[in-house]
Amino acid sequence: MKIMGKWHIGCSGFHYKHWRGTFYPEKLAVKNWFNYYVEHFDTLELNVTFYRFPQLSTFENWYKNSSPDFRFSVKAPRLITHYKKFNDCKRLLDDFYNTLNQGLKEKCGCCLFQLPPSYHYTPERLEKITGNLDLTFRNVMEFRHESWWHEEVFRELSRHQISFCGMSHPELPSAIIQNSPLFYYRFHGLDQLYASKYSEEQLADFAAEVITHEGIDEAYLFFNNDINTNAIYNAQSLQKIFQNLSHKK
Repeated sequence: MKIMGKWHIGCSGFHYKHWRGTFYPEKLAVKNWFNYYVEHFDTLELNVTFYRFPQLSTFENWYKNSSPDFRFSVKAPRLITHYKKFNDCKRLLDDFYNTLNQGLKEKCGCCLFQLPPSYHYTPERLEKITGNLDLTFRNVMEFRHESWWHEEVFRELSRHQISFCGMSHPELPSAIIQNSPLFYYRFHGLDQLYASKYSEEQLADFAAEVITHEGIDEAYLFFNNDINTNAIYNAQSLQKIFQNLSHKK
């Protein structure tokens, strides 16, 4: 049995008030939540950057307060992906990448670009995406329209060393897609979006399938089902599952 070289398991965001008393200690100050999170996980997917353009000072602070092997995945601003849809956004993309490079440095694991559900696949749109991304970064594309689950998309992204983001989502294919050595998967909640908790059996089945894939050098697995603190519980469960698999190899 071959286990991938390195896997990072964490949550999509950490600043959730409803995690107080379940994950965060009741009396822990909000300003210390990030420090508490990084004691339990080695990666974090930053969703806040989707709503607000990233600030260099914030990145520098997170960099300083995380361990040397900690890795961030940063979601691109919706101004780029949802409003402009990669049209006339070279300056915005340059600013985004430069801020990541200066603020997170080597701790920037991936750049995640999520497109809206209304944005369906065309060859022209795919070419626009691949032509705009800075390929010196580890880019990941998350599509929300089923038409993007297409062999031509997988191949073309692979040719540009861009990872296709697989996901568990109530309305989209849950297939495990590996089109590059960097594997990326998001758990949004299978039955109820952002709410459903995954069973131990579901997580074990997922892990068992992933390890059958050859050529995965590194994996990023994030839980976005934050309601009822399910993201934390599921991420911790999946950590243990992969640890057990590693001991068996």
